[in-house]
Amino acid sequence: MKRAVALLFVFAVSASSQSQPKRAFALSDWYRVTTLRQPAMSPDGRQVAFTVVTVRESENRRHSEIWIVSTDGGTPHRFSSPGVESTNPRWSPDGKLLIFNSSRTGSASGLWVARMDEPSGDAQPFDQKSFRTGSMPADRGFMVYGTAPDRAAPPAAFDPYAAMGPARPPFGSITHPVDPKRFDGKQIVEFPFRQNDIGYNAPRVGPPTIVPTQLYSQALDGSNRRQLTSTAYGHNNEAVSPDGKWIAFTADAQLRSDSAVAAYNDSLALLVYDRQRDEAPRNDVDIFVVPTAPCDAPQGCEPRRLGRIPGNEFALQWSPDSRRISYLTRASRYSSVRLHIVDLAGGAPDNLTGDWKYEPVSYFWRPDETIVFTAEIGGRTGVFSLVPATKKITEIVGGRRRLSEFSSDEHHAKLAYVSSGPTNPTELYVVDADGKNERQLTHFNDALNAEVGWAESEKFTYPSVGGREIEGWLMKPFGYQPGKKYPLVLYIHGGPHSQYLETWFDEFQNLTAAGFMVLYTNPRGSGGYGAEFTYSIRGRWGDEDYQDLMKAVDLVAKRPDVDSTRMGVTGGSYGGFMTGWVTSHTRRFRAAEADRANMDWVSWYGGSDAAQGLTESELLGKPWENWKMYDETSPIRHVDKVRTPTLIVSSDEDYRVTIGQGDEWFVALKKQGVPVEFVRYPRSSHELSRSGEPWLLVDRLGRLREWFTHWLNP
Repeated sequence: MKRAVALLFVFAVSASSQSQPKRAFALSDWYRVTTLRQPAMSPDGRQVAFTVVTVRESENRRHSEIWIVSTDGGTPHRFSSPGVESTNPRWSPDGKLLIFNSSRTGSASGLWVARMDEPSGDAQPFDQKSFRTGSMPADRGFMVYGTAPDRAAPPAAFDPYAAMGPARPPFGSITHPVDPKRFDGKQIVEFPFRQNDIGYNAPRVGPPTIVPTQLYSQALDGSNRRQLTSTAYGHNNEAVSPDGKWIAFTADAQLRSDSAVAAYNDSLALLVYDRQRDEAPRNDVDIFVVPTAPCDAPQGCEPRRLGRIPGNEFALQWSPDSRRISYLTRASRYSSVRLHIVDLAGGAPDNLTGDWKYEPVSYFWRPDETIVFTAEIGGRTGVFSLVPATKKITEIVGGRRRLSEFSSDEHHAKLAYVSSGPTNPTELYVVDADGKNERQLTHFNDALNAEVGWAESEKFTYPSVGGREIEGWLMKPFGYQPGKKYPLVLYIHGGPHSQYLETWFDEFQNLTAAGFMVLYTNPRGSGGYGAEFTYSIRGRWGDEDYQDLMKAVDLVAKRPDVDSTRMGVTGGSYGGFMTGWVTSHTRRFRAAEADRANMDWVSWYGGSDAAQGLTESELLGKPWENWKMYDETSPIRHVDKVRTPTLIVSSDEDYRVTIGQGDEWFVALKKQGVPVEFVRYPRSSHELSRSGEPWLLVDRLGRLREWFTHWLNP
């Protein structure tokens, strides 16, 4: 009787909670969102291991655990200890072991392993050298992988600076410390010398050592591995044919030694952008095959080239009949990725995706010799089936959502992935490889979803300059009432070669909860629409991309529920640059927030860890080769026209867009009497808004609410 009463009480509480009206997203809710990552399906397709990331608010940090769920459904269970950090689960080829990374003490490699085929108690430390991932034939009799060969330690050479310890000068330097004990600075010789989210690179104290990657065969019975190649050039993208007779791999098209290739790449390190090399079709690597059977030659079997194939081939896979090899390739730096196939006997490759607008991201062959691949379709993700004989492409899994981190079983009968939509934080899904029987396996965010009224996104497309169709979305504020006018904030994404996705995004939900309409678009320059669209703004930043944004604003501003006199604009990275560009070219916005924004191309070129490759490509050369473009497309050049109150957000340890860019913009606005605030976050990089310290990340969300609330008075 007591159990019956208890069950009735639970049912009553559940029914009551379901009938309660939903509320607006609060900043404190951010700490309750659970994020799923890194699904790994077992080889037999029965289970999926995955990483669950939660936030421990009181400790100002994220916490990662590994969970496991059956692909048939049921309740997921925690696999790793809640007292340590655990990530990146992966299965041994036979499915008997689960290997994962963990912060627990006792493993020099940081790897741990647990038996999955029998009760075994706690996980054990795992020797990294004893576990390899590679390509296997259909019978799983052996594995092939590429790695650098083991080498004996080189003989010790005389080092006059050995006693200097941390103050030892880097290789190739001319100066050295007068007294190593009194020098605690940095000595920089090589480039690049620092990286966002990592910091300054350790100086190289000896000449570079380049060991070409060789191919090895390893039986799964624990016997010793067998080295298959011994060449001066390296082997990559190795793949074993299903019948076990052949290994396909990519290598330098001229079969030059890795040292020669490295020397050539080093000569381009400071050049980065070479118009002739990057804009024209090229042949960097080719596909080769060698037999798996032993050869008498010391260097291994002579590789057979399948042809002089233009482009840069990668992601090699075999057809189930072992007669064809498929691969992804990009003919030039600014070409779309295409899926090709070539016969083992050689001959002309066949372009399976032709001039399809979008680009395959990942793929696999099914036993019936169809190919399943994934692609970004603008702001959403699709899973497609392709018949090589007819080249017919059919979408089998889709919808307005983002699908990511795909994992399949060994027979490619099922597919697991993380799914998220505009009103749904991440959850784990599985589907049969033919697109049927999709099912949701986890419900970590159900309780939060039941409480919070997430804003829906209204998708639309509109014609812009030159008739180009642009994709955009509008989110209505919480508690939206027809007939009422609302202030609007335009969001601009970073990159610029990224895109806004049909996924749950804390920044959009943050402002809609505070009473704002949120407008966001994927202007030309965005990814997800093919390479021609992505690279159409090269040499034209601030031109058609700016017009794409303003045409969306023009369109939405005509709506009866939008107050066009109360509009704001914000964005990060490229979006921050464009925020500066917008406010220096129009005064229709009453408030702005510029986040990690590069405002001066010349100073950014020398201060960023990544600006050189981007600007040389996008602005068609180095600053001293194209001063006019660097000058005219820098927002700082036009800052005298800015009158929009601006909040600037930067991070002290941002090496992608250094904090000096914020300094320049703040001083320029302050000197002109423009209302401006500058928030500088400590211990933070360019990734503050995505993976920064939780307290600081939420603080930033709160400041965006405050800033736009003050100036737009919702």
